[in-house]
Amino acid sequence: MSTPPTTDKWQHLTGLTDAAATFAAGLRFDDLPQDVLTLARRCILDGLAVALGGSEQPGMTPLESYIESLGGAAQARRIGSNRRLPAHLSALYTGTAGHAMDWDDTQLAEGPGRPYGLLMHPTMPPLTAALTLSDLVAQETGAPVDGKRLVAAFCAGFEVGCKVAEAINPDHYMRGFHTSGTIGHFAAAAAAANMLGLDKPTTARALGLAASMAAGVRANFGTMGKPFHVGRASENGITAALLARSGFTANEEALDGRWGYLAIAGPDGDPSLVRDRFGAPHTMVSPGVSIKPYPSGVLTHPSMDAMKFLMQEEGLSPDDIEKVTLFAGWNVLSPIRFRIARTELEGKFSFAFLLTAIILAGRAGKAEFTDEFVSSEACQQMQARVETQFDQGIEDMGWDRIRSRIEVVTKDGRTLTRWADENYRGSPHYPLSDKELEGKFRDCAEGLLDEATTQALFDTVWSIETAPDAGRIFDLLAWRKD
Repeated sequence: MSTPPTTDKWQHLTGLTDAAATFAAGLRFDDLPQDVLTLARRCILDGLAVALGGSEQPGMTPLESYIESLGGAAQARRIGSNRRLPAHLSALYTGTAGHAMDWDDTQLAEGPGRPYGLLMHPTMPPLTAALTLSDLVAQETGAPVDGKRLVAAFCAGFEVGCKVAEAINPDHYMRGFHTSGTIGHFAAAAAAANMLGLDKPTTARALGLAASMAAGVRANFGTMGKPFHVGRASENGITAALLARSGFTANEEALDGRWGYLAIAGPDGDPSLVRDRFGAPHTMVSPGVSIKPYPSGVLTHPSMDAMKFLMQEEGLSPDDIEKVTLFAGWNVLSPIRFRIARTELEGKFSFAFLLTAIILAGRAGKAEFTDEFVSSEACQQMQARVETQFDQGIEDMGWDRIRSRIEVVTKDGRTLTRWADENYRGSPHYPLSDKELEGKFRDCAEGLLDEATTQALFDTVWSIETAPDAGRIFDLLAWRKD
């Protein structure tokens, strides 16, 4: 008969759930430093922008049909509408809309072995959960939830999600999990728990329930399934918190130990990287968050900017270009799976399309990310001239930054080269200005909101901590008259 080992090899996987629950249950607006508040306003505005724009994306139609078929209690509103639905279904809709264009922000990595820019989209799950439940809480209590409470809940979920993403082994993503879907569950559950005022043990149970629902696989990249991951994280985070509030039990250490989420979904994760650092500093501040200039994966943005700047500097038109080659390492090339994009969803994962959009339109926004633009003859022909090539020299530079090089051969025989800037636009090192962020919102709101409503939304978010009623956000974004 064998003797069990005396040393528990999972002993180091302890304390993460307790740290996350302590932080999420205890965070209040007055605990937030000014730099966190400043960045939270920017993340909230950006999240509302992409959710608004995403609410008219093609994938939202079948999702809406499914949600409408279920019926249920009129509890909370969703993005773009003042109609009330069950809270978890409103969150499913809003969270999916927020990732539908793949234009939501990106958490930057700081732990060992983590490719720069490949952690999670941190804003949408906690923002959706906090905003949705602010509507439910206001209905339950008969009193509006103010902006301070909304910001605190959002920041609680944002920080919990980011810290768990840092703790898990980076192999989690490399094996095919979509971190925004998996870890997004914990972000949404923490935000929901804070908004509901749950105590620490109940918050821990909410995180435990989230651990049993956390899912999302990269096989669905390039389909409607990818934004659904974020919608599901938002929905399940709310479900977990509401169940815990009702007395439903779960393991209060579900991130820890032999059977905990870190051991199962990210073997060899290390809670010690973050266990004592919740809010010290907030990940939102350091290493920071990237607010995207383009609705595609952040790994593509430096290359798109390199193409844009090269075209401008050389005075090139689409007719001047014979061939384009992008040289990069596997951290940039491996997530981009489509050689030629045939649909807008495929286009987000096709360098041929992403560079073509810059070449043809000089930009890549809501108007370019449509099936009509992607499938147009001009777009398809230009895509055929754009290719990627693995470059060992760039690979050897490491994955601590997003590196690539553009080479353009012109029809008159010139070869033009431009390196992508490692401090790409939108990164903490080269952030979008507030004016540029407002411009992104206007792009997302084109055809949906008038200028007066847009400005009112800006005024509300830029001073969100003074807002007496967070529900005004739903009022301002209700472009649909249903």
